[in-house]
Amino acid sequence: MTATARLRRIGTAVVAAVATAYGGTILLVPPVSANDHGGGGSHLAAIRQKIHDPSATVPSREVQRSSLIGTSPANPLDVLVIGGGATGSGVALDAVTRGLRVGLVEREDFSSGTSSRSTKLIHGGVRYLEKAVFKFDYGQLKLVFHALEERKQVIDNAPHLCNALPCMTPCFDWFEVVYYWIGLKMYDLIAGARLLHLSRFYSTEESVELFPTLAKEGKGRRLRGTVVYYDGQMNDARLNVGLACTAALAGATVLNHAEVVSLLKDDIGERIIGAQIRDTLTGKEFDTYAKVIVNAAGPFCDSIRKMADKNARDMICPSSGVHIILPDYYSPEGMGLIVPKTKDGRVVFMLPWLGRTVAGTTDSNTTITFLPEPHEDEIQFILDAISDYLNVKVRRTDVLSAWSGIRPLAMNPSAKNTESISRDHVVCEDLPGLITITGGKWTTYRSMAEDAVDAAIKSGKLTPTSGCVTNNLHIVGGEGWDPASFTVLTQQYMRMKISYKGKVVPGVMDTASAKHLSHAYGTLAERVAAIAQLMLML
Repeated sequence: MTATARLRRIGTAVVAAVATAYGGTILLVPPVSANDHGGGGSHLAAIRQKIHDPSATVPSREVQRSSLIGTSPANPLDVLVIGGGATGSGVALDAVTRGLRVGLVEREDFSSGTSSRSTKLIHGGVRYLEKAVFKFDYGQLKLVFHALEERKQVIDNAPHLCNALPCMTPCFDWFEVVYYWIGLKMYDLIAGARLLHLSRFYSTEESVELFPTLAKEGKGRRLRGTVVYYDGQMNDARLNVGLACTAALAGATVLNHAEVVSLLKDDIGERIIGAQIRDTLTGKEFDTYAKVIVNAAGPFCDSIRKMADKNARDMICPSSGVHIILPDYYSPEGMGLIVPKTKDGRVVFMLPWLGRTVAGTTDSNTTITFLPEPHEDEIQFILDAISDYLNVKVRRTDVLSAWSGIRPLAMNPSAKNTESISRDHVVCEDLPGLITITGGKWTTYRSMAEDAVDAAIKSGKLTPTSGCVTNNLHIVGGEGWDPASFTVLTQQYMRMKISYKGKVVPGVMDTASAKHLSHAYGTLAERVAAIAQLMLML
């Protein structure tokens, strides 16, 4: 297919996007009713058609805002979700694909908080399995089973943003070899049919060949080999944004920069019926009404709960996760390293990430702040931990960037530190009409959302047109995506480049840029490339 023909094929979507950029009007595809079973033979087929229609576009922010303002006590939403992170966006997508009328508001931007500050792993939790075995903790074991099931689901639903990643566990004595080999074989066994790849042992020579910067000796120890197992890796921020966009394409109203300043109660004060919202871009406030509010505000869940009941007991135990970015030579492409035991018992990961290396750890006590910053002692802790396993000089000057995120773990009053707290999620209803979902982790966002929507349906006596379908639903850009899709971009599109004279000129779409677009946008990458190419013609 020629470039001209390809541009013509997706021209409608591109024209809409360009029109929006210049203040024009978006012509949306006629919505598919939740009850429309035509064309695909089922509710799920209709939802897929609506989301993955090549000419479908997300409504503008002003349209979304007007939709929320248009609600009233007599015409409320079914569900209003507070929080545009992974869980909140997942709740919105789950609810709207059940045929409910849904709104989602986020104080900042989608994935601007904890959901974009993770280790970038989709994992079952190797250390949770260790606790389950040695502490006979059934709750931890159940969490591992659940997370491994959801791990494969997340990868399948967003193949362009997720992939399987081998992780190497160094062993410096033969006991460690046996210990980690048995433990990771148990991990494989629990995954069952959803196994990504089998774990295996590598000799010292094989390990160094796979991970050239791995130290053979150090501090009186000698490397005996490594055990490599597989977990998932994701682009967390893009996945979160993809969930919000998918919810919007399915019919949900999603609005960023919209802060909930108070909750609305009915005349007798017994039920939450809506929220007062401030548009932080304009400063204007408006009321939005809903039969049920779902509080998915992450570490700020308690502040929302106290809007309903100022005496509500805190249920968030904040845990800090600090990560740093290092140059690419610290880790090879396609292989991660796990430091299983640091001096304080935590785990440190070192993983390839977008042409760089990300290293970090979690489970450090912290306080809830709006913009958490990594402390120097945490950065140095990570550097010290990985330096014991590498043959390269680990320097503070190699740290290219660093971030800190606050994980909203469910409170256990008897726990002495957050590392011992399970990441299983909690769904509760403090006051009629207000459902709170907290705890859990990125990997289990989909099932967390399912549980929250189930609770909302029960609380509001809602009447969905179907059950949960998100276990078999690609997010936007994922349907029909193939790892080789980037080749179409390299062959059919151009990109802007700066010439040696400093001028911006059209040039060949190189492989690196094409792969980046393909993995970031999935099947929508051609639309992005086409917009850029049309700009060349203007």
